[in-house]
Amino acid sequence: MTLAALQPGGGGKRALAQALARMERDSESAAAQALLDEAWRQPRAQVVGITGPPGVGKSSLCAALVAAWRKAGLTVGVIAVDPSSKASGGALLGDRVRIVTDATDDGSFVRSMAARDRLGGLADQTLAAMVVMRALFDRVLIETVGVGQSETDVAGVADTVLFCVQPGSGDSLQFMKAGIVEIPHLIAVTKADIGAAAERARRDVAGALSLGGSEPRDWPLRTLAVSSRSGAGIEELMAALEAHRAHLAEEGRLAIARHRQSEGWVREALRDRYGTRGLERLAALGLDASLPAGGQPFERLRVLSTALEKPR
Repeated sequence: MTLAALQPGGGGKRALAQALARMERDSESAAAQALLDEAWRQPRAQVVGITGPPGVGKSSLCAALVAAWRKAGLTVGVIAVDPSSKASGGALLGDRVRIVTDATDDGSFVRSMAARDRLGGLADQTLAAMVVMRALFDRVLIETVGVGQSETDVAGVADTVLFCVQPGSGDSLQFMKAGIVEIPHLIAVTKADIGAAAERARRDVAGALSLGGSEPRDWPLRTLAVSSRSGAGIEELMAALEAHRAHLAEEGRLAIARHRQSEGWVREALRDRYGTRGLERLAALGLDASLPAGGQPFERLRVLSTALEKPR
């Protein structure tokens, strides 16, 4: 498995699907780790996380963004995280069906993943898939399960987080509570084609944000109204996403944000594998989960895991 063999075009789509399937089965294999290390060194895409409650229209918005980006000549990869079947553990809703793309288009790729027992809106292998796809495409979209206020994990894998709100649901303001309002960089009120209700929801959200009393941000949180059906607001949304990408490129913001994410990945992986006692043992060994500047999280995790697994 090499990045060159997975590039869009020339059969790369099938090869990428097979590579991601192998990584899901055995993410610790030497081949998987080598691919992750290679992909980590060659980030290319802006990673956009789309989150929000069930039924808000995330899949339709993903499809609209994919179509718009492809029209602009950009390649797009999508990771769609679905609820899990209790019987098989597989993805239940199948976002590859709901996110309509051209199956013959080598410039777009959709991968469904089952959330299984993860409550944060992502699947266990989302990070690995994102790192590989980030090195292959111009844009990567991650659509989370849609479970309300537990959907905070997406901030740990995306450069830009888009939170979706549905008009007329009666709970627009519920999703602006602390813990959610701090995560997104953009808020989209979906189904703008229904008219007054959508504009009312947009005003409600904007008003709630102005009264939220959140910490000052270097990026002003914006609220837009969009319609995947009519296409209204999609160009404005793309422009806002591009503006945030440009913002991150200034003053080293993107590198800083991704470094913080990487440290979080290492710490979470160690906690998952070894528990809090494992982290305490690291401290006793004179080690911690910090990541040197420019360091690779997968390599760091291997080093720390080796230290923890040595006989006492």
